[in-house]
Amino acid sequence: QVQLVESGVGLVQAGGSLRVSCAASGLTISSYAMGWFRQAAGKEREFVGSITWTGSTEYAMPVKGRFSISRDNAKNTVYLRMNSLKPDDTATYYCALNSRPNYISVPKGYDHWGQGTQVTVSS
Repeated sequence: QVQLVESGVGLVQAGGSLRVSCAASGLTISSYAMGWFRQAAGKEREFVGSITWTGSTEYAMPVKGRFSISRDNAKNTVYLRMNSLKPDDTATYYCALNSRPNYISVPKGYDHWGQGTQVTVSS
């Protein structure tokens, strides 16, 4: 059974930084791309960024230059580092395992999701 568990619940002031982790169990993630999504209250889930099994990354425009994704395959863990946080970044953040490489930036490309972790940025 595949499980993804995020950690790093955070309340941070605007301009601050936070790192969220996603630990996987039940399979080895080294051969998979991993994605991060977020969902703010009353809004649809949106793509934040992704990292391929080779370590290539891509990011959504609202977070490009501020967020970075990395992975430690030895720990079976993916990280989302968030810098220069803004109140608009407030959301529940989810990591997910990509199972359809042609759909890396949309939720339908992912079958396994973490439970989500809340990030709140105060102004």
